[in-house]
Amino acid sequence: MCLHAHEAEDLLAVARARQRVLMVGHLLQYHPCIQKLQALVAQGELGKLHYITSNRLHLGKIRREENALWSFAPHDLSVILALAGNELPEQVRCTGESYLTHGVADTTLTHLRFSGGVRAHVYVSWLNPFKEQKLTVVGSNGMVVFDDTRPWNEKLILHRHYITWTNGQIPTPSEAKGELVSVPEAEPLRQECQHFLTCCRERRTPRTDAEEGLRVLRVLQAAQSSLETDGEAVFLSSTRRQASITSRAPSLRSKASTEYYVHPTAVVDEGAEIGKGTRIWHFSHIMKGARIGQSCVLGQNVNVGGGAVIGNNVKIQNNVSVYTGLIIEDDVFLGPSCVLTNVPNPRSQVNRHSLYERTVIKRGATIGANATIVCGVTVGRYAFVGAGAVVTRNIPDYALVVGNPAKQKGWMSRHGLPLVPAEGGVSCCPESGLRYKSGGGEGMKCIDLPEESPLPERLATGKKPYSYFKRRRIHGRTHQKEPVND
Repeated sequence: MCLHAHEAEDLLAVARARQRVLMVGHLLQYHPCIQKLQALVAQGELGKLHYITSNRLHLGKIRREENALWSFAPHDLSVILALAGNELPEQVRCTGESYLTHGVADTTLTHLRFSGGVRAHVYVSWLNPFKEQKLTVVGSNGMVVFDDTRPWNEKLILHRHYITWTNGQIPTPSEAKGELVSVPEAEPLRQECQHFLTCCRERRTPRTDAEEGLRVLRVLQAAQSSLETDGEAVFLSSTRRQASITSRAPSLRSKASTEYYVHPTAVVDEGAEIGKGTRIWHFSHIMKGARIGQSCVLGQNVNVGGGAVIGNNVKIQNNVSVYTGLIIEDDVFLGPSCVLTNVPNPRSQVNRHSLYERTVIKRGATIGANATIVCGVTVGRYAFVGAGAVVTRNIPDYALVVGNPAKQKGWMSRHGLPLVPAEGGVSCCPESGLRYKSGGGEGMKCIDLPEESPLPERLATGKKPYSYFKRRRIHGRTHQKEPVND
């Protein structure tokens, strides 16, 4: 009836305004065995609820207009939410894959985490050689299995005291057989229809009313969002009436006129400026006054201080702090755990907050893993700082520096490959074929492409690993362009 939560909310509001009975057809909730199972849980027969598993597998019916999650999982999710106290889960993860129709998942596995430690998973697939429709509920004192493929008198089996404790410490599985639970046979669809008519006649709230359907829809939307990002967690609020999704999925979140993504564990202070398409990941902190451009990626545990400026398309790996006084131009790569400073002579007892040094990392430069940039220097365009290097002075454009203190060992192309001067003092990048020539005291310059121009699309994707070009360099074949399409 509705595929989006806002549509369900609108429908619910209309029903209330017109005093209509609105009921969702979650058929499994009207199955007598499921109702008996719910009663066993409510009566404490299973003890403290631990986890719930649901498998709904079959070969077909294969659909092309909706995936297996939306086709198979709603009824099982409805029952699981009811067993968990009609509360939304705190966290949803979903993985799956499409094999028959591109973009339409044929199999999905959804994990739910509820408050209080209850967990659940729902596994659905229409690419399975046998049919299975089984729901298992595990508690501290017992387990119950609902198998809808079995004859009626065998559909519900209760396993009491499935664990014994030897010497009070060692858990030992019980070998006792489960007991069949007697349930009067009745047709679920008839039960559902009769329930609806009764609710209409007596103006009662249905078992699966609109709010129940809205909860299921929120979980389905969260699972779909997680599925589209290969299992990234989506967090839901725990309130019954309203649940807001704060997703790890890269669907962009709006703030004023910008759109960017912030992981739920990250903190963005009011007053920070973040450009469209930027993604900020786990446990990062963007402070008031920081300015971050478009299409940047900030990895885990990144701190950006107030007053720091980061350009467009900057990649910052894990565990990097960009302090006040840093200017990071477009297309810069900051490797994991590299260190950027802003005071050359720090003392705990001396406040130098107004004396931060200005450090500039120019367009396209790369700072390797664990390298240190002592403040007050300028790293030139497309310069390459090797892993672990300690930079204490300015670096020319395209220079390759390594060591402690960092010393220049050569030149690097825009593609990150060593440049070896050839005839006429012109160097040629072995991957792109772009030519470079010394610019005097300003370092190298590319003579085929303006420094401010982006790479042409055909050159923006690497074709061969660095090790390939390293082997060619060892064998003396460095002055010719390597064809990029062989």
